[in-house]
Amino acid sequence: MAGGQERILRGRIRSVQATKKITRAMELIAASRIVKAQQRVLAAVPYSEQITEVVRDLAAAGGSTDSPLLGNRESIKKVCYVSITADRGLCGGYNSGVLRATEAEIRVDVKEGRDYIVVPVGRKADGYLRFRDYNLGSPYNGFSDQPSYANAKEIGEYVVDLYATGAVDKVVLVYTRFITSGSQEVVLRPLVPLEREVVEGGDGKPGTDGASADYEYEPDPTSILETLIPRYIEARIYAALLNAAASEHAFRQRAMKSATDNAEELIKNLSRIMNRARQDSITTEIMEIVSGAEALSGDSGKHVRLVEIGPIGNSEFAKQ
Repeated sequence: MAGGQERILRGRIRSVQATKKITRAMELIAASRIVKAQQRVLAAVPYSEQITEVVRDLAAAGGSTDSPLLGNRESIKKVCYVSITADRGLCGGYNSGVLRATEAEIRVDVKEGRDYIVVPVGRKADGYLRFRDYNLGSPYNGFSDQPSYANAKEIGEYVVDLYATGAVDKVVLVYTRFITSGSQEVVLRPLVPLEREVVEGGDGKPGTDGASADYEYEPDPTSILETLIPRYIEARIYAALLNAAASEHAFRQRAMKSATDNAEELIKNLSRIMNRARQDSITTEIMEIVSGAEALSGDSGKHVRLVEIGPIGNSEFAKQ
C-alpha cells in the first residue's frame, strides 16, 4: 500500500517539476518582451504628441472643424466599444479586467435604452463575447503581443466608417494602460467623435500682438485637417494597442512567476508527504521483522514434556 502511494507521489512530483520548467521559461520570455514593448510605447509618444499639435495648428490656422468626426451627435442611440484583449491566456486577470469593464458599460447602455456593438480585438474577447451572444462587429486578432500600425489602421478605418455612416453615435476604446512594469490599469477612452479641446489652441492662431506663426499650408488647412483627423484616430488606436501589448506581457510575467512559486511550494509539500509515507513503510517493515523474530525466539525456548505411565508401577518417561 505504501509502495503504491510512493509511486503515485513520485509521478505527481515529476509532473509538477515539468510544469515548473514551462512556467519559468514563460516568465523569462515575458520579462524580456516587457522591455521591448515598453520601448515601443515610448517611441510612439512623440508621433502621437506631434500629430496632436499639427491638428491644433491646422484648426487655429483656419481649418474647418465641421468634420463629422468632430461633431457630437444630439442623442447617443448606439455605442461602439473597441475591446482590446490578448490572443492567448496565462496572463492572470488581464483579459478578465477588460471584459468586465466592457460588460459593465454595456449594462449601463442597456439600462438607459441605448444599443451597442462590440469590436473584439484579440481572440479572448472574441470567444468570450461571442459565447455570451453579445452584438459583435468585425473581429481582429493574431497580433496582440506585437501590434503594427497596419493593424491600427485597419481597425481605425472600420470604426470611422461605422461612425461616418451613422451606424454608431460614439466609439470608445477599452484597454489596459501600461504605467510601469508593476502597475497597469483598465481605461475607457472616447475615440470618436474627437473632443473639441484636441483641435483648439495651437501655434497657428494669431498671437496677442496680432502676428501669426510663420506657417504655410499646401493645400488649404481644411483639406489637410480632413485628411489628418483619420490619421490621428489611427495613432490613438495604435497607442492603445501598444499599451495593451506591454500590459499583457507584464501580467503574464507576474502570473508565471506566481505559478512557478506555487509549483515549488507544491513540490516541497509532496516531497514531505512522500518522505513521511516512506518512513511509515520502513517503520512498518521493521516492526514486522521484530515481531517475527520475537515469535520465533519464543517458540524455540519452549519445552514439550510428555508423561507416560506404564502398566506396572508408576514409571514416568520424560521426553523433550
